[in-house]
Amino acid sequence: MNYQVVIPKPAQKQLDSLPQDIRERVLKALVKLKDNPLPQGCVKLKGYENEYRIRVGDYRVRYEIREKEFVVVLLHCKHRRDVYR
Repeated sequence: MNYQVVIPKPAQKQLDSLPQDIRERVLKALVKLKDNPLPQGCVKLKGYENEYRIRVGDYRVRYEIREKEFVVVLLHCKHRRDVYR
């Protein structure tokens, strides 16, 4: 089953502020989440029920999976030093 990837406005602003090459790589990773929301290398975040992260170079993409609705919601997309604050 294909998932729908939802990018809320605050996350879209974070995407828009990324350098062009990184933004393209992040968008490719988000497209892949439609087919497989738990790709190889994803990490479940401790302390959260349905939050995961994937690495895109020095950047981290945090997202939430809503299994019942088949939705992946992008939460944050920032440099690794800033994403967990």
